[in-house]
Amino acid sequence: MAWLTRFLTAISFLAIGVIFSPETFGSNSAKITTFVKLAHLLCFSTAWGAALWVTFIGGIIMFKNLPRHQFGNLQSKMFPAYFMMVGICCAVSVGCFGYTHPWKSSSTAEKYQLGFLVAAFVFNLTNLFVFTPMTIEMMKQRHRVEREANIGEETGWTKNQEVAKVNPKLAAMNKKFGMIHGLSSLANIMSFGSLAMHSWYLAGKIDL
Repeated sequence: MAWLTRFLTAISFLAIGVIFSPETFGSNSAKITTFVKLAHLLCFSTAWGAALWVTFIGGIIMFKNLPRHQFGNLQSKMFPAYFMMVGICCAVSVGCFGYTHPWKSSSTAEKYQLGFLVAAFVFNLTNLFVFTPMTIEMMKQRHRVEREANIGEETGWTKNQEVAKVNPKLAAMNKKFGMIHGLSSLANIMSFGSLAMHSWYLAGKIDL
């Protein structure tokens, strides 16, 4: 099924849900508020779900099953798109939450929630424009060093660690890459944690 077909199918189901919702036939202000809440909920859940999958499931599965260089090249294409998507979703969530909770009339708890969403947005922007480009460039440099040592097509870190013991250049590259990748991972975890704290707030507001 093509991307456009899947997208239109999802929109069709959303339209059906709107038709059967009581708010559909309410006042215009109620419709706008409901639309803003929907945008916030969809964007938040997309950001949180994507972060959960990429951080704790998808990345680990790919690392354990793909040759390291193939895994790295795939990540270099996937992560910019991932951070851009999550960043956009966080930005929409910030705007929607700010619209429904004006700063001057918001409670302290609501101001904290807006802060969590802004923090998630900032951490993703930092990854998108700072850490990810640095990590990709460092990865490419290390791949060149590894190809010179005839490694990188295997799965796992064993070969890299063995060669690094007798190759000071590769050992230095590993150290630099580990530092930058660690900062990127930390920013990603901080973003995920900020979204997780907001999920608890939302759970308390949902009336099932």
